[in-house]
Amino acid sequence: MLNLQHLASFVMLQQTGSFTLAAERLGIGQSTVSQHIQRLEAALGRRLIARSTHQVKLTGEGEALLGYARNMLDIDSKVSSLFSENRLRGRLRLGVSEDFVASRLTAILEEFIRLYPLVDLELTVSLSGVLYQMQDNGELDVVLAKRRLGDKLGHFLYREPLVWLARDPERMLNQPDALPLIAFPPPSITRKAAQEALDRAGLAWRIVCTCGSLSGLTAAARAGMGILVQPRSMAPAGLKEIAAGVLPALEDVEFVLQPSKGTDTKLVRALSDLVSSKSIAPGSFV
Repeated sequence: MLNLQHLASFVMLQQTGSFTLAAERLGIGQSTVSQHIQRLEAALGRRLIARSTHQVKLTGEGEALLGYARNMLDIDSKVSSLFSENRLRGRLRLGVSEDFVASRLTAILEEFIRLYPLVDLELTVSLSGVLYQMQDNGELDVVLAKRRLGDKLGHFLYREPLVWLARDPERMLNQPDALPLIAFPPPSITRKAAQEALDRAGLAWRIVCTCGSLSGLTAAARAGMGILVQPRSMAPAGLKEIAAGVLPALEDVEFVLQPSKGTDTKLVRALSDLVSSKSIAPGSFV
């Protein structure tokens, strides 16, 4: 029978793409993660991980195992929660960034409420920068949001590239005036990343639509008003990604979970594990 701790290390390694980050997330030593992978490979008689200087990827056998590993860990978590005498309870004030809401939040909240019915969950949706400010003011217990590369806020979940999006890329790129941008208001991380990339390239830009909700920005982009920047996996339907090299490359962003000091660590860990299981982003290796 496969060891669940070994499977947990395997799944976390796939998510983070790094032995160091996987160990940090699991709260164990890097050598322990390595031992777990080696023992898992020995138990199965297959090589699961392809190691290189810069990243860790799954082999074909590893990809085949991944779905089953997640399911086994998910079942173990559900059974443990169902029969636990110390079921989680209390209040959790959760802040979630606007773009995350549009893609993954429903599945996460549905599962959290089902697993932890005694927890009083309060949800706030806003821009990442606004959520961090609210947390500093003592208004939120946990923030699930973006951070820029190099920032130290929060516990790393996954990394994802930003992309330029438009309904008709060719028409947008052939505008006689400055490049039309559709963006969240300041202090939006995606807005700042787009502006800085264009400024570095010496390209003129102008904001043609500002809105605090992704649905509003998406409507403007689908109407052909301008270009929108979003994490790749969160690109709204009906918009096309502008090919690499046509516009300046955008930096990646990282999604993180930021708990406030004094927040119930069991609640934070439960939410973190659930987000991790529901939010595996393609291309998120670091």
